[in-house]
Amino acid sequence: MLIAHDLGTSGNKASLHDDDGRMLATATAGYDTHYAADTTSEQDPDDWWRAVVQATRVLLARSGVPASQVAGICVSGQMMGAVMLDADGRPVRPAMIWSDSRATAQAAALEATIGAEAGYRATGHRVAPTYTLPKLMWARDNEPEAWARTRAVCVAKDYVNYRLTGRLVTDHSDASSTDAYDLATGAWSPALLTAAGIDPGLWPEIVDATAVLGTLTPDAADELGLSPSTRVVAGGGDGPMASVGAGCVSPDRPGYVCLGTSAWFAVTTTAPVLDPQRRSFSFRHVVPGFYTPCATTQTGAGSLQWLQQAVAPEVPVADLITEAAGVAAADEGLFFLPYLIGERSPWWDAAASGVFLGLRRHHTRAHLTRAVLEGVGYNMALCMEPLTSSPPQIRSETTDGGVSSLTAPIGTGFGDERQPGPASPIDVIGGGAQSDVWLQLLSDIWGVPVRRRSVTDQANSLGAAVTGLVGLGLAGFDLAPRLSRTEAEFSPSEGFERHLAHRQRFEDAYHALTGWFR
Repeated sequence: MLIAHDLGTSGNKASLHDDDGRMLATATAGYDTHYAADTTSEQDPDDWWRAVVQATRVLLARSGVPASQVAGICVSGQMMGAVMLDADGRPVRPAMIWSDSRATAQAAALEATIGAEAGYRATGHRVAPTYTLPKLMWARDNEPEAWARTRAVCVAKDYVNYRLTGRLVTDHSDASSTDAYDLATGAWSPALLTAAGIDPGLWPEIVDATAVLGTLTPDAADELGLSPSTRVVAGGGDGPMASVGAGCVSPDRPGYVCLGTSAWFAVTTTAPVLDPQRRSFSFRHVVPGFYTPCATTQTGAGSLQWLQQAVAPEVPVADLITEAAGVAAADEGLFFLPYLIGERSPWWDAAASGVFLGLRRHHTRAHLTRAVLEGVGYNMALCMEPLTSSPPQIRSETTDGGVSSLTAPIGTGFGDERQPGPASPIDVIGGGAQSDVWLQLLSDIWGVPVRRRSVTDQANSLGAAVTGLVGLGLAGFDLAPRLSRTEAEFSPSEGFERHLAHRQRFEDAYHALTGWFR
């Protein structure tokens, strides 16, 4: 048996799998996030550990599987955060998670030093406040006492692995989400760290996602109720892990959308994809030799969660969606911009805010819900644009400034013949994929068939399970597509052309409000 953990934004989703990858039991343990008006988004790293312990014990109790049968553990974790540890391996402050955008000034300073284009070519990402490196710069500049105690930095799953094994390392997928990793060399970038003024010695060793880190420490085994001989596989970031859970493990597999707290569209490629407008970004895949280019909406299903908590906390989200099926929003001029914590793709605008536009006296909460569903769909359509045409050839080089970079014929042969949406069916995972109403609406907006996978909410932990099995030598990544099947398919209706016009109005609304946001 193998236990997989997925450290998401709202909690840890864990699953128990046999050595064929079949999911035998699941468990969820939640934890809190502290949000504040200055874009603070923080979590207690020890809450992650407590959630791992709780979920592990629940899995063992529900399944009746003896601890001696659990051969391994593998963790998927939220990416781009900043966990700062002291000399004893204890957090010096709460973790700044992926949605924390306080480091706007630090990101701007770093970009001014290295150049926007050079940074994007080196890392595959924009220099932005949502990434680990600018967050560390913010902590250094604003919390000198905590920074003075910092002896190591990592991200979420690395901290849990440290608690499991006593070994602090990261993997290439999570490293590629920090703005400190050079995609061409597969290592921390001395030039980027020098420009940021962050000590290279703070960063952990980088290993493959399938590397076995060791076995459980006696203390960890005792807390989890597992054998000390249980092996721990390094695991990876939740984006690339979701790709595995969606079966997107090779370039011939279809792209997919994850409708989680954030929402993203991703594909698998043999090289990073560099967008002339820098709307998308590229992670290293957990599958060796591949990359997973991606474009992300900061609040996907999280927009629905916010609406439910703000307007109708007593009503399940599924019931709100059912109400929304019977009304119109954009057709009546009602739009929602889902920028509740700023936005990454396609705008990369930390100042953007969530907005309802076009409210009228007859609109009800059903109309608001419908506008949220449509708004996420319109923004995701914009996210798909840079990843739905043929990517350019990419090669490695070193610039005069010493930043190893990925170069491509930007602006030629890329995006010139872009279509309104992807040309092939889109698989959908994540909690939002459980709604037939939303999937049909997304198919109408995107103009392509949308397919729900049979594993949706647990797709990330499924990806961690497959990665763990590969690490233990029990499977290959080609197992992943066989563990999740197409459960339902939704085809576009005749409303696609109408939604294209609405999408343009949605885009126009953002541009009209950019000055107001500031």
